[in-house]
Amino acid sequence: MKFTEKEVEILEILEDDCRLSVEQIAKMIDTPESETKEMIRNLEDQRIIVDYTAQVNWRKVDGHEGVKAMIDVKVQPKRGVGFDDIASRIYRFKEVKSVYLMSGAYDLSVIIEGKSMSDIAHFVSERLSTLDSVLSTTTHFILKKYKHDGTIFEQDDEDKRIVVSP
Repeated sequence: MKFTEKEVEILEILEDDCRLSVEQIAKMIDTPESETKEMIRNLEDQRIIVDYTAQVNWRKVDGHEGVKAMIDVKVQPKRGVGFDDIASRIYRFKEVKSVYLMSGAYDLSVIIEGKSMSDIAHFVSERLSTLDSVLSTTTHFILKKYKHDGTIFEQDDEDKRIVVSP
């Protein structure tokens, strides 16, 4: 799909900070507010802008001790639908936060959340690995998040002295 320069500017601005108002974005791209609002609505309708999210450092919130895991999944793709069918079945589970088609030794990378390591182990053994097309899984528990989607979560004193450009 081909987009105008203004639409691309809007996408870059919102990707960097989705909390900006339409008025602020309109000023940044030197376009009337009504036109900017219409462009944003069109980008949302086309599902180019899929969601607006916040990055939360849950480690700093008492009582929110959830566990995340990255699971490598080897699957047997089905004729005519490839990996899409099994990926769709996997991403429908409420525990699943992300599913990626990968190159390399495994076909899919799945990010899941649970209340405990036991919850994740149960999900993998009872729900994920029992799906028809799943050949094998390897589970990696995420112990600490340092950086996600360009956002640094914890900085030590040495990091604070380093100037990081986006």
